[in-house]
Parts: sequence; structure tokens; C-alpha cells
Amino acid sequence: MLDELKPTQPPDCLILPAAFFERDTVTVARALLGCRLWQFHPAERAWRAFRIVETEAYTQNDPACHAYNRTTGRAETLYHQPGTAYVYLIYGMYHCLNVVTEPHGTAGAVLFRALEPLDDARLKTNGPGRLTKALGISRQAVNGIPLTRWEHGLCLSAGQEYPDTQVIQTTRIGITKAADYPWRFYVRENRWVSVQGVSVQGQGAPDKISIGNP
Repeated sequence: MLDELKPTQPPDCLILPAAFFERDTVTVARALLGCRLWQFHPAERAWRAFRIVETEAYTQNDPACHAYNRTTGRAETLYHQPGTAYVYLIYGMYHCLNVVTEPHGTAGAVLFRALEPLDDARLKTNGPGRLTKALGISRQAVNGIPLTRWEHGLCLSAGQEYPDTQVIQTTRIGITKAADYPWRFYVRENRWVSVQGVSVQGQGAPDKISIGNP
């Protein structure tokens, strides 16, 4: 019975290797647009696919990053192998899903701000807090797992590539430090994007959250 609950490999997908994430964080944030996040549902014995349509980049030299002048506590995961999941809790109630970037030992991460559900359009995934709630992602269950392997039931794969004409680059949302960094990317005119246009410094609504320091 337990074996029946274990995931099988997602169908017809190319899992992104660690080398994909072992690059400059801003480059990875842009490159992830159009890639897919896969989640396995044991009860259904099936995978659900989500297209990544909005991301934000954070690096260890970035004052808005948890790893800025930090190597311990929740920042420790940001120094793990590229492709590792980093999940943290904000406002005591909203989890945020990130993927670790840069070479091992250099901190960096890309925040998933919005996903386009490809199997169930009823899911509310237009915002970092909403998408983790819709997918049931928590720090306890997901933080630290490799998103480069499907055996854990959550992984990333290659997908649609968007040309620059279909991508908008703006400042990040919900932070007060380094608010002028243009490190947010989203797919033009995609209805699942959390906020269209340029962000406003200092906004911090639940679906305008980042891995910025409190």
C-alpha cells in the first residue's frame, strides 16, 4: 500500500538539472518563465503541472535577501545545492516557495510569485501566498528537498520558452530594501500574474510578499 502512494516519474517532461540553477540568480529568474512545476497527488495517483509565469530574484549581496550578512537560521538553506527548495513563513501564516540558485556555498534564490495551473484552472495560484496554499506547500514538508528530483513529489521541468517581447521586467514587490532592483519578471498579459506593471515600494499585502527581511 505504501508503494502505491509513492510518485512515479512525471510523463513526458525533462527535469531541470542542478546546472540550470547553478548560474546568476537574475538569469535563472528570467529563464524559469515558461518552465513547469510538477506536484504529485498520492490520492489521485497523478501529477499536476503548473507553468511558471512570475518570478523574483534575490542574492546574498541584496539587502532584501534573507542571506544578506547571514549564513545561519533560515538563511542556511540558501547556501545549499542549486535546485534546492527554500520555503519560509511570512506574517505567521503565508508560506513562500523559492528555488536555490548560484554555485553551492553562494546564497541566492528565485521566488515563485505566480503559477498558471495547466490541469485545474479553479486553483488560485496568482500570488506567492496563494500558490503555496493551493498546492498545500509548507516549510515543514518541502524546505530543503531537491526540486531537481521527482522522487519527492515536487520538481521542476523545462517548458515553454518566451521571447523577450513577451516578458516584462520590473522592480520587486512588497519590500522596502533594494526596492529599485529590477529583478521581477513576468509573462506579458498572463491573467495569472499577481500584479501587472511596476511595483510600489513598501507594499506588503499577503499576495505581494517576497523573501525580503522583515
